[in-house]
Amino acid sequence: MIIMTLLRLALVLAFKAPAGSAIPYKDLFILGLRYDFRDVCIISMILFLLGSIKPLHPFDRKAGRAVAFFILWLAIVLCMVFYVFDFANYAYLSQRLTATILSYLHDAKISFGMIWQTYPVIWILLGILLFVGLLIAIVHIIYNFMLSRKPHSTRLSRISWGVVFFIILGLGIFGRVGQFPLRWSDAFVFNNDYASNVSLNPFQSFFSSLDFKVVNDDPVATRKYYPLMSKYLGVTNPNESTLNFERVILPDSSEAVKPNIILVICESFSAYKSSMYGNPLNTTPFFNELCNTGIFFDRYFTPSYGTARGVWATLTGIPDIEITNTSSRNPQAVDQHTIINAFKGYEKYYFIGGSASWANIRGLITNNIQDVRLYEQEDYSAKKIDVWGISDKNLFLESDKILAKVKSPFFAVIQTADNHRPYTIPKEDLALFSKKKMSKDSLKKYGFEDEDEYNAFRYTDFCYKQFMNAAQKNDYFKNTIFVFTGDHGIRGDAGNMFPKAWTEQGLTSEHTPLLIYAPFMLSSARYSFPASQLDILPTIAGLCKIPYKNTSLGRDLLSHKDSLQNGYAFIFDPDLKRIGVLNEKYYYSFGIHNSSPEQFVSMTDNQKLVLTDSLRNQFRNMTNAFYETSRYMILNNKK
Repeated sequence: MIIMTLLRLALVLAFKAPAGSAIPYKDLFILGLRYDFRDVCIISMILFLLGSIKPLHPFDRKAGRAVAFFILWLAIVLCMVFYVFDFANYAYLSQRLTATILSYLHDAKISFGMIWQTYPVIWILLGILLFVGLLIAIVHIIYNFMLSRKPHSTRLSRISWGVVFFIILGLGIFGRVGQFPLRWSDAFVFNNDYASNVSLNPFQSFFSSLDFKVVNDDPVATRKYYPLMSKYLGVTNPNESTLNFERVILPDSSEAVKPNIILVICESFSAYKSSMYGNPLNTTPFFNELCNTGIFFDRYFTPSYGTARGVWATLTGIPDIEITNTSSRNPQAVDQHTIINAFKGYEKYYFIGGSASWANIRGLITNNIQDVRLYEQEDYSAKKIDVWGISDKNLFLESDKILAKVKSPFFAVIQTADNHRPYTIPKEDLALFSKKKMSKDSLKKYGFEDEDEYNAFRYTDFCYKQFMNAAQKNDYFKNTIFVFTGDHGIRGDAGNMFPKAWTEQGLTSEHTPLLIYAPFMLSSARYSFPASQLDILPTIAGLCKIPYKNTSLGRDLLSHKDSLQNGYAFIFDPDLKRIGVLNEKYYYSFGIHNSSPEQFVSMTDNQKLVLTDSLRNQFRNMTNAFYETSRYMILNNKK
């Protein structure tokens, strides 16, 4: 602990903070101690458990002494090697050591040649040997001192202290007292790259990124499809060599308005289960009324399934195309440009009923949204009802109370969770919300597994109503644009409500409603051209007529409605490892790396289609363009 703390101090002294940065050194050092303590506890736990085996007792048996010393020597060597590479990596990239360093082994001769020519390798190796020898000597001195002491403990006291020690080590490894462990993303609460890097240590940053050791971007493949994608996005100054995707939108400043924005990310808001698409169970009558008086997009899709992927796509405008995990968990991708920061003079809020530690969403939010105020479960007066935190109704009402007191324009994101197993409906709401019984046949026919799921979906609509009723009583309501988007849908049988392809191709898991509601500012409309979760932030910025820079795959859905009639929505299925695009008429998909056959289906009826060479080239090229550009943007969309 002493050595790791001194090395963190050395990092601060060797690499100064950017000029003018307010660095919370006390807080980052405390957080750093927690990361360091975890590593110390892991080594101690290994020694403790092995030493508890009688033949491996480190003081009573020679074999135990040999094993204990081997573990400590190995830990010391690894510590020194990791920190040497960490300091070198930070000097080169201003980033702590991550698993991407392993990619250099593919060109080992060149990499080691670069190291030899860049660093005083001989002196570094001698320094490591000297320091390792010194630490091993200290370990031997401490060991001999402990061996010379006469034990006076009883069996009961040894057991008691052993239990206490085990609990302390367990807590140290977990990192906090709470539902979620200490994670790498907790380092990004400072909203400052330097502070975040200093608070981490090389072990935490390396092993957190180990699943992402292969860099996902492929500039060569991206460049191949750049002409197609840059034209599709309307890139102002296309440049194939630099892969420029930037579009700077400069509306007439005299038309600029500053309405409040409330963006609601709705958990599992499947389109086919809702009233807006004619589901006979009429699960969302209130939201349907809002859609009739707002701007409603009925062909709106999320790029993929999963809440973490949905939040990522909404905030960044880039599809999350990680297969085995999610981009929000990738330490290499935590630095992202988001259009939310273009809302100058706005206070930023993010409300979630549970913990933002889930899926490392905290890092995505706090590291990229400037001066954001993140509210989590412990920040509300309402009590936790299940694993997802407080109820959606209380989340809405608590958010409303906070926003009602804000005097300046605000941009708030509210992320719901109740429409998700275990489908908890609080007892406090049963006086106003009545559960309904429904036959199993009717539930299956119209998209629901059981009554719990059906009533949870209805409860979601109830929560929207409670929120909007509360908001209407406050001054901010008439100057606020409410945007409701699903984080994703749920795969299931859409029956006769949609053509068969929607069910057979799993599009029900990406099809959700998108509503923009501001009756005092915007006329109602319903659009049926393809729209994507990637388009949300550009569309909101366009409504507010603010200047902004767009570096993502999203487009303003309302500024270019005519061109969007021929637009596409990109779909990525991580479970089946398939990618595809859809337009108003067709959906085309195939397995990544041709792992499964291509499919081409109708979006409008059940007619079988013939895939001509012309259509194949059109849809395959567009699919590859979206996919390769997404791979590139995830790691090259820095704020």
